[in-house]
Amino acid sequence: MQNDLQSNLQDNLIDELESALASKDISRRAEILKRVTDLFVLGSGKFSEDQVELFDRVMGALLENIEHAARAQFGSRLARLTDAPPKVVRVLAFDAAIEVAGPVLAHCERLDQNTLVENASTQSQDHLLAISGRKVLAEVVTDVLVDRGNRAVVSSTARNGGARFSEFGISSLVRKARDDGALALCVWSRPDIPRQNLVKLFVDASEVVKGQLSQADPRRAELIKSMVVKASDQIQTKARIGSGDFARAMSVVSALNAAGKLGEAQLLAFAREGSFDKVAAALSLMCDLPVGLVERAFVQHQTEQVLVLARAIDISWETTLTLLLLHAGVNGSSRQQLDQCFTSFSRLQPKTAKTALQFYRMREKASRSTE
Repeated sequence: MQNDLQSNLQDNLIDELESALASKDISRRAEILKRVTDLFVLGSGKFSEDQVELFDRVMGALLENIEHAARAQFGSRLARLTDAPPKVVRVLAFDAAIEVAGPVLAHCERLDQNTLVENASTQSQDHLLAISGRKVLAEVVTDVLVDRGNRAVVSSTARNGGARFSEFGISSLVRKARDDGALALCVWSRPDIPRQNLVKLFVDASEVVKGQLSQADPRRAELIKSMVVKASDQIQTKARIGSGDFARAMSVVSALNAAGKLGEAQLLAFAREGSFDKVAAALSLMCDLPVGLVERAFVQHQTEQVLVLARAIDISWETTLTLLLLHAGVNGSSRQQLDQCFTSFSRLQPKTAKTALQFYRMREKASRSTE
């Protein structure tokens, strides 16, 4: 079958190909390309690599200078074929006309990650939108889509269950979702977004976003209503309840506390391993504060509250700096900003910090009494 197909292509079309390439009759080129494509589609999945390469050369030569409509039809026919000629589909993917490039960008499995990154980095928003709908999107691709894409592109990427996000991508999504209710709902519904990022999103969300969320997906109406009506600590509580990671972290930390082994050394170890949940749980117990308050200290843009917690339990600058580095990972603070905290840390007396903790406790109690 394979030999017959190759022979058919070579014997019946090569002569016409040479004639068509020498001709200025664009319609003839398009007709021969259609015939070659018919042959390829018919035998797709059965060709050897050499045969696919032959089709690639023939199609690539015929593709030059044919009309827009013919290119678009050609791209649509090849887009979903798993063995589509790679050079040809790359040319189609970079076509300025989205009618030509779109189907290939959205569906063709022959486009590798490097090609998708290059395309997303250089082509139009329509091209990015087509890429955002692919079944699978690697982190290197979503990084570009979320960073460079417009609102439609970012929302489409966030809705894509086959998309994977790096820390940079997640931070960018959360930042852009604060003032975009539809995007905020997409981010909230994704199971791969770390809990600390969800906490930050809903602590920082604008009132406009909260209003939009209240009108969103009816299936999530109860949760959304809770997020709009209740205070930030209650929102964080819902996130914790649904988090197996937090439950495990709280169990470990509580056991250490009950055994009298929860101290600065353990807190430092938790911070060094980057465990937001264990750090929050440990500081909550060590400072005798609700865990929600501790979490908010880590997701807010200022570092003062973290310094107060540290000085109140009289831990070293080394441990405090490690906590601040964890804080920076959530907020994107620079190392230079963290270094400037040393002066504030040195000036703040433990007695003053403990007084501040008393104020925090009173404020939390007053807040709960008004719910």
